[in-house]
Amino acid sequence: MQFRTQIRRDVRILLVGEPGVGKTSVILSLVSEDFNEDSVPPKCEEITIPADVTPELVPTLIVDYSAQEQTETELIEEIHKAHVICIVYAVNDDPSIDKITSYWLPIIQHTLGKTHRIPVILVGNKVDLVDYTTMEIVVSLMNEYPEIETCIECSAKTLRNISELFFYSQKAVLHPTAPLYNSEKKELTSECKKALERIFRIFDLNNDATLDDMEMYAFQKFCYDSPLQPQALDSVKLIIQRNAVDGVFNNGITLHGFLVLHTLFIQRGKHETTWTALRKFGYNDDMEICNDYLCPLYVADSTAVPKEFKLSKP
Repeated sequence: MQFRTQIRRDVRILLVGEPGVGKTSVILSLVSEDFNEDSVPPKCEEITIPADVTPELVPTLIVDYSAQEQTETELIEEIHKAHVICIVYAVNDDPSIDKITSYWLPIIQHTLGKTHRIPVILVGNKVDLVDYTTMEIVVSLMNEYPEIETCIECSAKTLRNISELFFYSQKAVLHPTAPLYNSEKKELTSECKKALERIFRIFDLNNDATLDDMEMYAFQKFCYDSPLQPQALDSVKLIIQRNAVDGVFNNGITLHGFLVLHTLFIQRGKHETTWTALRKFGYNDDMEICNDYLCPLYVADSTAVPKEFKLSKP
């Protein structure tokens, strides 16, 4: 019996930003692992990175937008097709930073709707030219614009954080924050809590409202296909107790403790840990159980039925 959770099998990354901030150079530096300032075209052609050379093992399409060569209509079309959007600015160019909130974020919201869930990453390029950081400025925007997944500074010239930028872009698509966590309230979304509570109840085999060691071992094996060492489980319980007084009861992890544990995973950037468990139980990016999980495709074992058979007389 087989089922498929409806998650993306590829990632389409769109880079936008003001002319001269280095969008094209960032892409070329990733592909060639080299920087040649004299041979940078106005716009880079769409590039496909094969799955076997990407951290998340999915094919990745990188799209460069150029206001010099494309129209705003084409920009809107690309925004609709993108799985994640990187707004690139130059750390030494204040107007390009101002345009993040005066143009780029508004046009994305206008195109996709204010409550859209396409992740946005703010990318400060040319960090090699300055001895200061712009992170304090752009990180403050995350509370105002929940679609901003993360912020990163990089240098196309020195290759600093270039591969990390595209890793974060992949991660934002495959393991999105928005369905799991409300950054403004700093807590799990109600949909995520409900899904994790369902998983908790499934593994609470003796219905005592806690997950004892054997039940946690079963959870670990089923969701992550790897054993959980006793010392590691003891460390998990200590972490939970430091963050929730009622997180551990009679040496078992309570529902509150289970939710706190996953909150900590997400706050520490380990979204994939929570998503792995959720995917195992059929949850998609909308935190709904996929039809493929509820009504799995049954594949019969062809070896179980002989190709030819004869009915014998009674």
